[in-house]
Amino acid sequence: MSTIWKLTFTGQSAPLYVAAEKLEDGLPGLLSWSIFDEDDAADGALELLFDVIPDEEKVRAATGLGDGFAARCILLPEEDWVALSQKGLPPVLAGRFSLYGSHDEAPEDTIAILIEAGPAFGTGHHGTTKGCLLAFDELLNEGFSPNTILDLGTGTGALAIAAAKVLPNASILASDIDPDSTAETARNCQKNGVPQIEAITAEGFDHVMLVGAKFDLIFANILAEPLVILAAEIVAGLNPGGIAILSGLLVEQEAQVRAAYEEKGVTVEAREPIEGWATLVVRKD
Repeated sequence: MSTIWKLTFTGQSAPLYVAAEKLEDGLPGLLSWSIFDEDDAADGALELLFDVIPDEEKVRAATGLGDGFAARCILLPEEDWVALSQKGLPPVLAGRFSLYGSHDEAPEDTIAILIEAGPAFGTGHHGTTKGCLLAFDELLNEGFSPNTILDLGTGTGALAIAAAKVLPNASILASDIDPDSTAETARNCQKNGVPQIEAITAEGFDHVMLVGAKFDLIFANILAEPLVILAAEIVAGLNPGGIAILSGLLVEQEAQVRAAYEEKGVTVEAREPIEGWATLVVRKD
């Protein structure tokens, strides 16, 4: 195995999750990352594995982690540390759904989604992904059965794959600004036996397949700022009776995002926060 360096940041958990989302743009030599919460869920650690010596200051600049987060970089022995880090990620349960890695067995009596830790964000070990899945599960229990679905900012494709597994006849698009994410989504679709999902690289709705398109369901698990910026396009992209599930926002950002959507004449419902992260369900009449 090649030489691996581990760079660890410790501090409040919520900013660490925000920092991890910014890693979608990539860093030189970055292999994978994992987040571990302490028992009280207020503090945690962001561990990043590199195959080159990481530049701590460049990582801080890319992630927004200031001096308030302690950092430690060590050289690891020659082992498959990417695989070992994945073993620290147990399956995630969210209603009828579960997300797991190949180091685990799929939990029984769940709709299992295989997602490995890797270069795209969205293994499911994050309050935002789980919040979206729980909201989707509740909507399915209500009888919601969308025929056209968009997973905007798809990451690893976890939400699109969940939809495809319960709605095999639905038309599903998964988009992301990062071509590495859409490539990873395509691979994960094949691994999960849902090749009907089409993964496209696009910035927001700037794509021939998205301009003017209408959907019954839009997942948008991104960040608060782009959720506000894209509010008009997300609402316009919903069919009458359509629903958008929004996450990637901290609880303290919920009011700002809610207001941006209510200004567009839709109904916004908040779900129970998870680890400081909010999930909103937007309904268009």
